[in-house]
Amino acid sequence: MRLRHIELFQAILQTGSLTAAAAAELLHISQPAASKILKHAEQQLGFALFDRVRGKLQPTAEARVLQQQTERLAIDLQNLRRLADSLGRGEECALRLICTPALAQALLPQALRAWRERFPRTVCQLATQHTAEIVEALLLREADLGLTSQAVEHPGLSSRLLSEGRMHVIAPPGWWQPDELHRPLRLQALAGKALIGIDARDALGSLLRGHIEELDPPPRVVTWVQTYQLARQLVSAGQGVALVDPFTALAATGGEVQARLLEPAISVPVYALTRVHEQLLPAQAMLLEQLGAQVERLLLHDGHN
Repeated sequence: MRLRHIELFQAILQTGSLTAAAAAELLHISQPAASKILKHAEQQLGFALFDRVRGKLQPTAEARVLQQQTERLAIDLQNLRRLADSLGRGEECALRLICTPALAQALLPQALRAWRERFPRTVCQLATQHTAEIVEALLLREADLGLTSQAVEHPGLSSRLLSEGRMHVIAPPGWWQPDELHRPLRLQALAGKALIGIDARDALGSLLRGHIEELDPPPRVVTWVQTYQLARQLVSAGQGVALVDPFTALAATGGEVQARLLEPAISVPVYALTRVHEQLLPAQAMLLEQLGAQVERLLLHDGHN
């Protein structure tokens, strides 16, 4: 199928009518021209794309098979046109960032506020995923910049360490005395306690689970969650204590909690991921700078880092 075939195919799927598809401002062509394009597409394919049912064009079974792929192509084409328009107006390319939920919640709002002052017209596309999905999105070119706390080794990706903190224990307000908050908490102190557990599919969660299982008696995991933000909210609601990354522990959002460093220390790095052999655009470089600054501001309140 040619590009014009795909455009008409998508227009008919949206409107259910060749006339409407041609008359609307989707293609800016006449009905005879649209009919000719559709006939040519079907001749090339060797099968019909639509059946006429009570005055409406209904996609055939073969057209339904093609629909998902052509929709993806149509989205890519639309993004390409937006990019070309932006470049024509002298604007920056869209910033496409994907990062883990914990880092998005704790770091992005403040970092983006400072970044936006420098790039007020640059479009942002932000997404959150776990590290495996972040790697896939970068390799599929669905994102250009990734942020994760997990070390990634892949020949197609470049990894840059932005900063490093330490794992924390968080508890409901009033759990510890004020003078205790400045002292690390020994892991053994969690033995037998009610604990909010992090899904073992998370790299840090898997590491923590190994440490927890060695305690005697082991903590009572009363709830398993997939994100550190949800763990913090449950802790704030008095549902137990949790082991979380420093950015979730020290963030100003997500409910009030108490936080202490965990001992023995467990390192929590922050990595920026990009595709190899691709230079950072100015907007991307500036965002990384602001993210690094936000990390340092959070960790500044943690004198043991």
